Amino acid sequence: MKIDVFTLFPEWFEWFRGQRHVGNVLAAGSLLETVNYRDHTTLSGRQVDDTPFGGGAGMVLRVDVVESALRGRYGVDPVQLRERRRVVALAPGGRLLDDALVDELAGEAELTLLCGRYEGFDERILEHFTSDVISIGRYVLSGGELAAMVVCDAVLRKLPGALGHAESAGEESFSALLGGDPEYPHYTRPAEYRGWRVPEVLLSGHHERIQSWRRARSRERGAREPS
Repeated sequence: MKIDVFTLFPEWFEWFRGQRHVGNVLAAGSLLETVNYRDHTTLSGRQVDDTPFGGGAGMVLRVDVVESALRGRYGVDPVQLRERRRVVALAPGGRLLDDALVDELAGEAELTLLCGRYEGFDERILEHFTSDVISIGRYVLSGGELAAMVVCDAVLRKLPGALGHAESAGEESFSALLGGDPEYPHYTRPAEYRGWRVPEVLLSGHHERIQSWRRARSRERGAREPS
């Protein structure tokens, strides 16, 4: 998989690349690269934003700067770019990220993530250059970089070789194997601590009973999830 992140802070992603599961995927041949918007602006002072028409506080990422960055990276009109790779803008009002959407993104060969900043994007960027607008939650961050890392983390850990065991990414919260429910409780040693006992079924060695118990606990947690 090839992921490009367009950002004003490419250095932030050096830490992210150093995480073990990310490093595993990159060592296996995937790519995670960054593009700095400021490297593609023709405005003085490497300006990338401007005040919003109609007034209001904050600054807006300019459509011409984003177009220049996309053209510089891919050599095509960004309007046509969506036909050959998935271009995602990260913004609070977008489609909420969930496990099903992560699976979609993990199935892409090439993915572009656009990080906003300040008041966000000129709306024409979202309308004409992107395939999707995605949100990691109904709240506002100062920029899209942390959201991009969340998306990358969720996607890359789905890829072969990311985790120590292939099954680790299968039966986890909200996965198809759990019917979209949260994951069941986990316990480890000691089996008793301050009088708190691990459920006996988990100590039984009876795999069918354990699986049935885990699935029941997962369903219970799913039933408690807010609608």
